[in-house]
Amino acid sequence: MHPPVPLWRQLQAAASVLAAVRRGESATPAIARLHADVRPGAQALAYHVLRFLGRAQALRRQLANKAPPPAADALLTTALALAWQEEGAPYEPFTLVDQAVEAAKRGKDTRAQQGFINACLRRFLRERDALVAATEDDSVARWNHPRWWIAQLEREHPQDWEQVLEVNNTPAPMTLRVNTHRISREPLRQLLAAQHIASEPVGLHGLVLDRPHAVDAIPGFADGLWSVQDAGAQVAAQLLLEGLPHDAPLRILDACAAPGGKTAHLCELARHAQVVALDVDPVRCERIHQNLRRLDLTAEVRTADAGEPAAWWDGKPFDAILLDAPCTASGVVRRHPDVRWLRRESDVAQLAAQQKRLLTALWPLLKPGGTLVYCTCSVFRAEGEQQIAAFLAHNSSALLRPGPGHFLPRDGAHPEGLRDNEPRDHDGFYYAVVQKSAQHAPAPPEA
Repeated sequence: MHPPVPLWRQLQAAASVLAAVRRGESATPAIARLHADVRPGAQALAYHVLRFLGRAQALRRQLANKAPPPAADALLTTALALAWQEEGAPYEPFTLVDQAVEAAKRGKDTRAQQGFINACLRRFLRERDALVAATEDDSVARWNHPRWWIAQLEREHPQDWEQVLEVNNTPAPMTLRVNTHRISREPLRQLLAAQHIASEPVGLHGLVLDRPHAVDAIPGFADGLWSVQDAGAQVAAQLLLEGLPHDAPLRILDACAAPGGKTAHLCELARHAQVVALDVDPVRCERIHQNLRRLDLTAEVRTADAGEPAAWWDGKPFDAILLDAPCTASGVVRRHPDVRWLRRESDVAQLAAQQKRLLTALWPLLKPGGTLVYCTCSVFRAEGEQQIAAFLAHNSSALLRPGPGHFLPRDGAHPEGLRDNEPRDHDGFYYAVVQKSAQHAPAPPEA
C-alpha cells in the first residue's frame, strides 16, 4: 500500500490545473501531466474548484484588490473555492488553510507569497459570512458561470436557466451503455450488483451507477459488455436507426466520430451495416479503433475532414448520416467544468459557422429518402434549433421529422428528463432528425 498523498501536494496539483485553465488550456491535458499518485485526488479537487471558481474569484477580490502572481493567485483561489461553503466543504477549514500555506511554502513559485496567502485565508476564516454575503450580488459568483453565458441561457431558456446553472455545478453520474450484442441489461445489472455496484436503468440500453467507479473495477469492461456513455448521448444511434431495418446492409456515416462511442453503438444496434467513421484527428481515430476492438465490433475508420468529401468520399451515397458536430460543449459542463471558463461568447458564432459548413457538405452524400441526425452537446440555440431552421430554409429537399430538439441537463433532484426516456441524470443535447425527399438525387462533391 502506498502512503496517502498529503493534502498540500494535492492542493499544489489542483492549483496547477486551475493555472493552466486560466492560460486557456483544457483541464484534461493539465490533469494528465500530474504524477499518477496525486492525479485522482487532484482531479477531484480541481473539478470542485472549477465548479465554484466564480465565487472563489469574487472572494479573492474581497481579500486583495490586486491579484498576486499567477501561481499564488491560483493556490489562494483553489483554497477559497474549497473553503467557502459552511456545509459540504471537502475539508475542515483550519486543516485546509494549514495545508494551503504548506503548499505555498513548498512551491518555488509561491514561497515568497506564503505569508500573504496565510493572511488572506486566516482573515477569510474570521470574516467568512460577511465576505460571502458581499459577493451575493455578483451574478458570476452566484452562478459560477461567465456573465455572457448566464445572460444567454436566461434569454434562450427563460423558464429553465437557473435550474441548468444549478445542475451544471453538480458532478455528473457515471452511466454505462450495455452492449446488447453480448449481454442484456438485467443480467449485467445483476453482475454489477454481485460486486456491490448498484445501478438503475435509463433509456433503452443504459445503466446509471449509484456512484462513479474506476473502469477496471467494474466487471465486464475488458470483455466488451459495456461502455461508458451518458444517457443523453445514447439517444443518437437510436434516433438514426429508428425505422430502418437493422438486419439490412445499410451504409451509415458517423461524421466527427471520435472517440467512437456513437460509432460503437451504431455497430451494436445494426450488425449488418457498413459503418464509416470519420475524424480529422489521427490520434482520436486510434481511440475509435481501440474502442471497437474491445467491443469486438467492426467499422471503417478514416482520418479525414467530414467537411471536405472530395478528399474521402467514394461516391456511394449513405442510407443514414450521424453528424455529431463540434460545438461549445455547453451541455456537458457537469463532466467538463473547465468548459465554461474556456469558452468565449464569440465561440458560439464561430462554431455555428463550422456546423453549417459540415451540414452543407454532408447533405449531398445522403440517399434520397435517407435520414440525417444532427446533434450537438450544446444548450445554445444557435447550435441547435436555429442552425436547423436555417438549413431547412435553404434546402427544399430536407424534411424535419419528430425528434427531441433541445433537452437540458438534468440531475436526480430535477427529475424531468429525456422525452420518451426514463427521467434520470443526463447531459444537455440538441437532436434534429432530417429526412431527404425521395425525389432528390445526390450530387457529387466538387473536386
